[in-house]
Amino acid sequence: MDKDAATGAVGEQAPEEPEKGYEKAAEVLRDPDKMERLLQKLEQKLRPVPVVGDKLADIPILVSMLKSWVEKEYTDVPRRSLIVLVGTLLYIVSPMDVIPDFIPIVGQLDDVAIVALCLKLIQPDLDKYVAWRRSTGREVAAE
Repeated sequence: MDKDAATGAVGEQAPEEPEKGYEKAAEVLRDPDKMERLLQKLEQKLRPVPVVGDKLADIPILVSMLKSWVEKEYTDVPRRSLIVLVGTLLYIVSPMDVIPDFIPIVGQLDDVAIVALCLKLIQPDLDKYVAWRRSTGREVAAE
């Protein structure tokens, strides 16, 4: 395979990868059982991660918002934000990371970066959710 063929093959595959992620995220959004399994995997994966910043404290709120949406308690979340959030969770629990998770601390850095990007993209919707939780007298767990 020559250099141009290799570059062309990679270039052709690259646009398909995000699309596959979006499709998988949308599939998880449609299936409450898949969503619950995803949340359980996320909890297991995050438990051993050392505290690396204030943004990790928002993860329980993200999960709470998503669970409230799945349970149809809180549905004022734009589809775009749901797809960003579920795509982020799928990346975190995926064994295929940019930096393998088995490398202590450094292995979680790409996960933290993806969560930080997710938070930046959906922060206004997360803030609305927190306000809704407070207005309904529900506690939001964030440590």
